[in-house]
Amino acid sequence: MTRIPLAIAFALLAIPAQAHDNQVSIKVSGDQRCITSNGTPNHDIGQFPNSGDPNSFRAQTISVCVDATPTKTGRVTQHRGSVGISLTGIFFRPGTADYYDASSPRGHSRSPASGWNLEGMGAAETLGMDAQNAHVDERGLYHYHGVSSALANSLSGTQIGYAADGFPIHYAGSRAQSSWRLKSGTRPTAPGGRYDGTYEEDWTFVSGSGNLDQCNGATVDGEYVYFATDTYPFYPRCFLGSVSSDFGRKR
Repeated sequence: MTRIPLAIAFALLAIPAQAHDNQVSIKVSGDQRCITSNGTPNHDIGQFPNSGDPNSFRAQTISVCVDATPTKTGRVTQHRGSVGISLTGIFFRPGTADYYDASSPRGHSRSPASGWNLEGMGAAETLGMDAQNAHVDERGLYHYHGVSSALANSLSGTQIGYAADGFPIHYAGSRAQSSWRLKSGTRPTAPGGRYDGTYEEDWTFVSGSGNLDQCNGATVDGEYVYFATDTYPFYPRCFLGSVSSDFGRKR
């Protein structure tokens, strides 16, 4: 497997002051690493509301803790919602709660009846994403669905955050290749059309087609880490460690 350079920040992480009112602290106490922020990124954000996102950005307190010494549990845990948090205190939330719904004026709703779950980056324009692959939810909470170039470029090393189970998340550009691939053919039910990545169900895991596992992770220099990638799934959507209860409630 391709070896990927690793640069992991431990204990207290000093985040340089930015001109965007980003306030964050990362502290380790016992076996917990706790991240607290004001929910404001360290870069400019897009215009909200916009045609795809009716919500307005609102700074707010974010506080979560994850395992400071994560270990594998021996099983894979599926998880929806926010899957991790950046070193600047902004959530990674690649998936959505929206499904194809022909009866809705917007073409999608929270009803799962169709079985076709709208994929965040696959429907980025529909969902009003900004240039950093992020938008805001109904609470005004800004969150990333894909990799933010501004975030990645603002940090030293490749680590951009922590996953919900405490393992680090790195961005290594083209050196980290997802093993998820688009299905061939067309969707068998409405909305129909070819598999193009608009929905989560358009994707399938093909072991060995990339250098990452089904959770978008790999063991590098003896340590297990997750990767943010430029293609689906963008961030880990399943976990090999124990997911923090702080990510079990709505995030």
